[in-house]
Amino acid sequence: MTSYKPGDVLFAELTFADGTGSKKRPVVVLSGETYNGRRHELIVAAVTSNVSRLLFGDTKIAQWEESGLKYPSHAAGIIQTITQSGVLKKLGSLPYRDLENLKTNLKKTLEF
Repeated sequence: MTSYKPGDVLFAELTFADGTGSKKRPVVVLSGETYNGRRHELIVAAVTSNVSRLLFGDTKIAQWEESGLKYPSHAAGIIQTITQSGVLKKLGSLPYRDLENLKTNLKKTLEF
């Protein structure tokens, strides 16, 4: 099993919330290394290049190129669990500042 850590940017197969299909897209790993090492799943946030709108819970990825992304993007406030076998490849990792901004927005979203 490959080891993933929070902030890793992956290209993975995501299932639609209504279960009608799936799509390959970038995601950011949210779950910790211990969780990821002991389970076959990852907790992730979807990444979108639709930066024309920023909804509550979304986090702009300022250093998108350094993260391995092809386009300006943000991590959507859409959190889901995927299987590690659904990961197609690792694209990169969020730089420290982008990861900290994501953590801050997650706390607001989840009201922790």
